Amino acid sequence: MGGPRITASVLRVLAGLLAEPGAQRYGLELMQQSGLPSGTLYPILARLERAGWVESRWEEIDPVAEGRPSRRYYRLTADGVVAARREVALMQQQMARATGATGRAQEA
Repeated sequence: MGGPRITASVLRVLAGLLAEPGAQRYGLELMQQSGLPSGTLYPILARLERAGWVESRWEEIDPVAEGRPSRRYYRLTADGVVAARREVALMQQQMARATGATGRAQEA
């Protein structure tokens, strides 16, 4: 199964979800953590869910009693945890190589 295209924004969402892999997070929390606007965040979450990396569920509350709409919670699946760790590690390796290459070039 092909995963989603990994962009800087996708990495921010994955890193946020990886901070507590078993935790269920709702959109506003993820927006605050990633710094991404809702128009960027929700399409990413939808792509990650289609790829099987994230699962979601609606909160079961009475919106009238709670005085707010129900929240949709997201969390990484077992496959998503593995994939997210791999993608974040790959990015860290690429950044280390880029930094290392820059460092060596400056030393020359």
